[in-house]
Amino acid sequence: MTKKNDALAELIAALKTLPSVGVKSAQRMAYHLLQHDREGAGRIVTTLQNALKQIIHCRLCNTLCEHEICHLCSDEKRDHSRLMIVHMPSDVISMESANCHDGLYFVLMGYIDPTQNRDIHSTGLEKLLDRIETGEITEIIIATNFTAEGNATAHILYEALKNYPCKISRLSQGMPLGSELEYIDSGTLAQAVYERKCLKN
Repeated sequence: MTKKNDALAELIAALKTLPSVGVKSAQRMAYHLLQHDREGAGRIVTTLQNALKQIIHCRLCNTLCEHEICHLCSDEKRDHSRLMIVHMPSDVISMESANCHDGLYFVLMGYIDPTQNRDIHSTGLEKLLDRIETGEITEIIIATNFTAEGNATAHILYEALKNYPCKISRLSQGMPLGSELEYIDSGTLAQAVYERKCLKN
């Protein structure tokens, strides 16, 4: 008979909240941590608790950081008139590695996917609009993934932004269909930025 508060079952259920982790994978993780690496499990607990206390969203770009404004947004050497919109913080890392964008970023922290009940409210759109309304931004680069969800997000973004007095462009369509920025090599990513398609002057 299963106890009302089964610690093992709760651990497996918690691990299942991670992306792409099903029941079997969660079980393997739980058994490994409990049987072979309890010290590692303790480190995960400690670092996760610290992260939950210390990491917040940047007030300007919405990425994850430990200060009110992240290091990129506070860098005066960057072009503060050009804003690139990406899905996740990992996309910022990819772009910075490709060394093809010297402007700022806005991180949506999500995407539109009707099959998962993710609409525009699943992204940081309202915060993005507040950012653009400051009047500092003159060019917006939509750099969402070239997946069905990324393309849907790009379309909604364009419709929401087209009436602002900003130039709007999208990464080059030379990007492989179905690709995610996180997994594109730096050369291809840089080329997609340099050859970006203008949607609105």
